[in-house]
Amino acid sequence: MRREPAIESIGIDTWAVDYGLLRDDALLAEPFHYRDARTPRGVEAVHARIPFGDLYARNGLQFLAFTSLYQLAADERAADADTLLLVPDLLAHRLTGARVAERTNASTTGLLRVHDREWDVALAERIGLRPALLPALVEPGERIGRLRPELAARIGADLPVVAVGSHDTASAVVAAPLASPDSAYISCGTWGLVGVELAAPVLTEEARAAGFTHELGVDGRIRFLHNVTGLWLLSETVRTWEAEDGASIDLPALLQAAAAAAPTVLFDTEDPSLSAPGDMPARIAALVRATGEEPPGDRAGFARMIVASIAQAFADAVRAAAALSGRSLDAIDLIGGGALNGLLCQETADRTGRPVLAGPVEATALGNVLVQARAAGVFGRDASLEELRDVVLRTHPPVRYAPRP
Repeated sequence: MRREPAIESIGIDTWAVDYGLLRDDALLAEPFHYRDARTPRGVEAVHARIPFGDLYARNGLQFLAFTSLYQLAADERAADADTLLLVPDLLAHRLTGARVAERTNASTTGLLRVHDREWDVALAERIGLRPALLPALVEPGERIGRLRPELAARIGADLPVVAVGSHDTASAVVAAPLASPDSAYISCGTWGLVGVELAAPVLTEEARAAGFTHELGVDGRIRFLHNVTGLWLLSETVRTWEAEDGASIDLPALLQAAAAAAPTVLFDTEDPSLSAPGDMPARIAALVRATGEEPPGDRAGFARMIVASIAQAFADAVRAAAALSGRSLDAIDLIGGGALNGLLCQETADRTGRPVLAGPVEATALGNVLVQARAAGVFGRDASLEELRDVVLRTHPPVRYAPRP
């Protein structure tokens, strides 16, 4: 507060699905990460009690083995807890003492009903989870509470903590320009979240088979999207190369060299073998060789293959989103860290045949702040999402990548 005395509120967003279990306000243990090897046990336990098709009709979520309900089914500690808090809500609890669940992030747990957006108590009981663990739901823009007195005294300010789109993608999509109803978005970082914004769910067999999910956004919008493995593949590859070299790699220089490399073979970015940390170049090379092809032997060519394969996965998801939602999708807003990757943006434009509007890079932070600002009356508490996005468009004009023949 000494550096920024004008701060008026705090809003918290993080990744989704991971949680902490409390008993008497104390964590039972440190939260697990969703890539932990325990989650397959939870999948088996849940699907033994309720088939995935029935789950999809209830929660609208694509199958991801690390969804919270699967993690909880494998978590013996849940029997000893009195409250379950997702990571951003856990941080808010540490700041305020309040036990709540922000609704956009709660929608990623698999325990929220897709139609009325309330906790599915019957489903929780069916998978062996006590409904009493589930806290009260709050909407983005609601005040969660004020800082605990000892924290307020420590920083010299008694600030409110305001709920935002606490799932980072929910905040990011607030700041996606989406200039027309026929705009798609790709929120690109470790993951690539590819989809459209809808008012009502599309719970068809085709949507389920295509792996499309229904996550809630700010103001009750539905983020109808498919989770695609994103720049995780490139970052893990670079991490392996840096370990081999004993030195850091200049990523912009690598991508510049990759853009000049010859077009190459593609691989399936969604292959389960690529989900865990480890020697990513070796696993990708094995996938390519299994198809009878040979991966590029130089790093620039290898990086181009990774970026082109991610872009192809994005293009496939955009085409599926268009078909399933009945929209033509005339442009793609690519937001997040991936907007800095010019090669990825151009490859995505080329492979989708649609212009890519890149930026803002810090979409999540912007969306978070915009929801707090609206709650504080900066734009008027009734300002629409479209009005908030217009602010982003005027202050952070995107870079346009036109598709090449």
